[in-house]
Amino acid sequence: SLSSNNEVFYEPCEHKVQYYETDGMGIVHHSNYIRWFEERAWICSSGSAFGYDRIEEAGHGPVLDVSCQYKTMSKFGETVRIEASITQYNGVRMTLHYDVYDKATGTLRCTGDTALLINAEGKPAILKRCWPEFDATLAANTVKE
Repeated sequence: SLSSNNEVFYEPCEHKVQYYETDGMGIVHHSNYIRWFEERAWICSSGSAFGYDRIEEAGHGPVLDVSCQYKTMSKFGETVRIEASITQYNGVRMTLHYDVYDKATGTLRCTGDTALLINAEGKPAILKRCWPEFDATLAANTVKE
């Protein structure tokens, strides 16, 4: 079982779809799903032992790759549930997987992934050396798909 510090990686985050996130057809513009991934990965984990504020301070790295597969459309007024898991971690690179569901119906809206490079002081870093506690947490919570 996960410790309280690690649960932040698995706790779903909810987002209420705003009018400005929709397009002329009344559905969520495709670019907003990527923003929701970031919201789940960083914003929803702020205040935790490994929240965005701590990661930013330590120097997280750039996004290397992002993908999103759209399944069904979200609409204004809906609340979506965003789930995330770490699917790859090797000490230097990390991949997060996301599933976005309509909260009311459980309908899958999209899935996606982001690959990140661990970075410290503007250079790739081995997390085990610069932040061993976080390295151990990521390694312990990586789920293979």
